[in-house]
Amino acid sequence: MLRDYLKLHFIVLLWGFTAILGKLIALPSVELVFWRTLLAATGLAVLLGARRMPWRVPAGQVLRLLAVGALVATHWITFFLAARLSSVSVCLAGLATLALWTSLLEPLLLWRRVRGYEVGLGLITMVGLYLVSQAELDQLLGLGVAVLSAGLSALFSVLNSKLIKQHPPLRLTFYEMLGACISIALFFPVYSHYFTQGRGLQLAWHGLDWLWLGLLAGVCTVYAFSTSVELMKRLSPFAVNLTINLEPVYGISMAAAIYWLHVKGLLHAPQFNGERMSTGFYIGTLLIVLSVLIHPLVARLMKDKEPDLEPVVPV
Repeated sequence: MLRDYLKLHFIVLLWGFTAILGKLIALPSVELVFWRTLLAATGLAVLLGARRMPWRVPAGQVLRLLAVGALVATHWITFFLAARLSSVSVCLAGLATLALWTSLLEPLLLWRRVRGYEVGLGLITMVGLYLVSQAELDQLLGLGVAVLSAGLSALFSVLNSKLIKQHPPLRLTFYEMLGACISIALFFPVYSHYFTQGRGLQLAWHGLDWLWLGLLAGVCTVYAFSTSVELMKRLSPFAVNLTINLEPVYGISMAAAIYWLHVKGLLHAPQFNGERMSTGFYIGTLLIVLSVLIHPLVARLMKDKEPDLEPVVPV
């Protein structure tokens, strides 16, 4: 059991590392997500074949899964864009509002009642977000995009809470990764003409992009996801979701460590020069993370049944 918990924390650590990889990869956000989804879909297809799992999905369901995949692509594009517009730490602080977004969207989409404790925790999150925004005024755009990205993540998580009851997680994620890749490919002509300032598509890898993309798609997506599905057979959804809430903590800690190594001359990483934050930022982030960690504990204390949202599409 201890080994399973350690493996789960390692997986969450990998998911926290995705924002750092987004900072290291030279590709623009749209092209980056295209490669991530293409490589991830290929890896998941190999995994499905190796495990001899059925591929067939009813035509109507295929379109629904592909549409959710397009939503996933939009989430990832805004996520990596936020990491470029601000620091990794600010990006992850904005992403930590996922629980707040989920508490707002679930009553609307799943037709359940609003829970009082979620409103209270949401207010704490808003105070934390205000402190972060006031502390890092020069990174407000990146913070705003990260909060939007968290909202998109909450939306497809709520949608997946319904779909996961109809499809095996591995097959579900394969079709969503495929949908994400196809939607970006269809968007390329518009993107290339209106959003690249005449530079066109930049799909060629530069420097160590091949390594970082391999880690992002192979390790942080395919490996981490397939292992998390295996762990959920032995660990409770409560334990898994509580641990996943530590993703921003791990990500911010790693970004701070890289910045410290860069300052000390032990690592050349100029992309992380903006990781030095003010006290107000850390106080605000602490409030956001505390509200996220407290949420499942209060839910259990109140004996209020939560939908078991599996980590179907990790960040």
